[in-house]
Amino acid sequence: MRNPLSKTITSIKPSGIRKFFDIVNTMEDAISLGVGEPDFDTPYFIRDAGIYSLEKGRTFYTSNSGLMELREEIRKYLIRKINVEYNPKDEMIITVGGSEGIDIALRAMLDAGDEVLIPQPSYVSYEPCTILAGGKPVIIELKAEDGFKLKASQILEKVTDKTKILILPFPNNPTGSILNINELKEIAKVCIEKDLYVISDEIYCELTYEGEHASIVQVEGMKERTILINGFSKSYAMTGWRLGYATGPKEIIAQMTKIHQYAIMCAPTTSQYAAVEALAHGDDDVAKMRESYNQRRRFLLHKFDELGMTCFEPQGAFYVFPSIKSFNMTSEEFATRLLEEQKIAIVPGTAFGASGEGYVRVSYAYSMERLKEAISRIEKFVRSLS
Repeated sequence: MRNPLSKTITSIKPSGIRKFFDIVNTMEDAISLGVGEPDFDTPYFIRDAGIYSLEKGRTFYTSNSGLMELREEIRKYLIRKINVEYNPKDEMIITVGGSEGIDIALRAMLDAGDEVLIPQPSYVSYEPCTILAGGKPVIIELKAEDGFKLKASQILEKVTDKTKILILPFPNNPTGSILNINELKEIAKVCIEKDLYVISDEIYCELTYEGEHASIVQVEGMKERTILINGFSKSYAMTGWRLGYATGPKEIIAQMTKIHQYAIMCAPTTSQYAAVEALAHGDDDVAKMRESYNQRRRFLLHKFDELGMTCFEPQGAFYVFPSIKSFNMTSEEFATRLLEEQKIAIVPGTAFGASGEGYVRVSYAYSMERLKEAISRIEKFVRSLS
């Protein structure tokens, strides 16, 4: 019997995040700080909008691009937040989470052998999605001494005649680093000079703690060469609703819609109606959640400092990325032993790329009560190593 499996897919490793998540679910009294999932309930008025849509029998397919009502709210939201306008008719698509947007953008834009610049450490999906789309990942190593920021000079070092796309993962998962508008302008100069397209993953745009979020589409000349990815999971505590969106040039969005049309049909209708309400009336709830995350961020930074674990101060998302280099073990070893000895699940930095070695990701998308218990167990573990 011939091998039924694709060599391409079997060559890709499973997600390093899910490995620890699956293990911790089988352990009693274990605490997981490993998954980037808000501990808040979806705000009640958003839930009510979803329930109301079901009660009214709105269980039909929407258009492939998504509800026009939702696309119009996205248009207004982006004007309000970054002062950039997209046509909801042909420059926008509603997706099944931001992850689908990343996937279909790469598939719509890449030919075999095209190179994609991927700054790492970063979200686990960029590299495998590039490979599955026939592209070649080219890794740019983000450095702690640079605040895990991407520099224009790093792009120039890696770009070739085959480079087509730069992925811009800021605010960054797992490091929490952000880019300000001046830093984005320097990157934009290189993108325009080298004729690169950008996939800007801004799923954490509402979770920034030092000023307003900046997007590369705000830079002159970049809207027409950027696919902006966003969604509702992180900002509105809607992870299980599985809803995101992409905006960009209509010729790219049209091809993304074609892939979506054949593979998905449309994003969940109930979720789309709920998201209309989230965008129209959710700003205050987002602000309250952001303040709570900020308190947790400061708490963890203080505690890791007390433990002598060097920790870059994250300015976005809801993760800290402490160094474990002083313990003379790999990130995988540290995370495995912490889980086995203290029943605390975190994620090895290597889950986000080889440059994550020497670090671990700790999520603070959990209650303060849980964080205090977790940090107490982490302290016991760290003290046992000295």
